[in-house]
Amino acid sequence: MLAANYPFLDVMWTMLVFFAWVIWFWLLITVFSDIFRRHDISGWGKAGWTVFVIILPFLGVFIYMIAESKGMAERSAKQVQAAQTQTDDYIRQVAAQGDPASQIAQAKTLLDSGAINQQEFDALKQKALAAPA
Repeated sequence: MLAANYPFLDVMWTMLVFFAWVIWFWLLITVFSDIFRRHDISGWGKAGWTVFVIILPFLGVFIYMIAESKGMAERSAKQVQAAQTQTDDYIRQVAAQGDPASQIAQAKTLLDSGAINQQEFDALKQKALAAPA
C-alpha cells in the first residue's frame, strides 16, 4: 500500500526535480570545463569566473553562458574538428597498412626485382592474407 501514499503527481514532480538536478550539474561541468580549457584568458580570469560561479552558482552559470556562448560554441567545434582530424588520420594510416592486395602487390614487385626469393614472397603473401581486415 505504499503506492497509495505516493500519488502519481508526486512521482512526476520527483522525476522533474531529479531531471533538473542532472541538467544543472551538466551545465556546471560544461561551464567549468570551458573555463579551464580556454587559452584566451589568464589564470586570474579563470579564477574570477570560478569564484563567481561558486559564490553565485545560478547567476554565474547563466551570465557565463550568455557572455561566452559564441566562444563556447567555437571552442567546442574546434575540439570536435581536431578529434575528427585525428580519427581520419588514424583511419588512413591503418587502411594503408592493412590492405592485403597492396601488400601482396608490393611483395610481387620485390620478387620480380629479385630483392626477395619465392619463399619470402610466399611468407609475405600468407602474412598479408592472415591479417585481419
